[in-house]
Amino acid sequence: MSTKINFDKLPTGTASQDITKGCLIIEGGAFRGTYAQGVADCLMKNNLNFECTVGCSAGALNGMNYVSGQIGRGIMINLKFRHDSRYVGLKAIRHERGIIGFDFLLNGMDQYTRFNEEQFYSKNRRFVAVATDIKAGQARYFDKEMDGNFKSVIQASASMPFFSKPVPIGDSLYLDGGITDSIPYQWAINQGYKKVIVIRTREDSYRKSTDKKRSSDILSHSRLLKQYPALGEALSDRPKMYNRQCDRLDWLVKSGQVFRISPSKHVTVGRLEPNLSKLEQLYWAGYEDAQNQLANLNDYLKK
Repeated sequence: MSTKINFDKLPTGTASQDITKGCLIIEGGAFRGTYAQGVADCLMKNNLNFECTVGCSAGALNGMNYVSGQIGRGIMINLKFRHDSRYVGLKAIRHERGIIGFDFLLNGMDQYTRFNEEQFYSKNRRFVAVATDIKAGQARYFDKEMDGNFKSVIQASASMPFFSKPVPIGDSLYLDGGITDSIPYQWAINQGYKKVIVIRTREDSYRKSTDKKRSSDILSHSRLLKQYPALGEALSDRPKMYNRQCDRLDWLVKSGQVFRISPSKHVTVGRLEPNLSKLEQLYWAGYEDAQNQLANLNDYLKK
């Protein structure tokens, strides 16, 4: 399937060393994150490399490549390896007991496209990944400067419940940061950042269903939730939490406090989308939406 993709058209290169004041927030959404990859690549191409980046779930994976300044790396991986079962599928399940092969993605991928750790860990930029502590049912915010292997944090942030096994960090276990803080702009505001830029992976009008029966079905889904009831409560509350975040974000954008880049068209890509053409189209939609917003973004940053 990858032979249908014209990889030569994808942007490549290394971001400049210019640093832009502000905090970039990247929403997750599994393979809907290809939209955010397009936005991030466009920002890098235009020398917008924010001093702080916060990634949640797939947004943490996208944030890695943004902070390391590797233009086009994320979309190249998704298009070239989406149907490699070491990344998504049976080999990942056999070796890692989850549908996503994080070891292959975060470590084995270097044999094909080396991750620039030197640039990623440079002191001039901050990167924070959000993960959910399943014992407490609360969001935790991990800085790249933490002791130990930060790749474990990124894996935890992007580990979807029921599709991936919990990741041990310290004395607890962690899963998808989107369970408890899907769009972590409030963290940036609380940290004192005056310029906050949010990359959404859903159109502005999107809201999650709050159907109570669906929430009840989730709570009875697996032994994991019986063992960690706080996780079950967080999953049950997630639709309302997410919708509250979206509503408040609307207000913050209208009041000029936060700048948002979001899909200008309805997103039909699924969480584990297998259609490479749809993934490529969503990537370019993100790139073009960001390009169209550059003038407004620069105005916002100058205020």
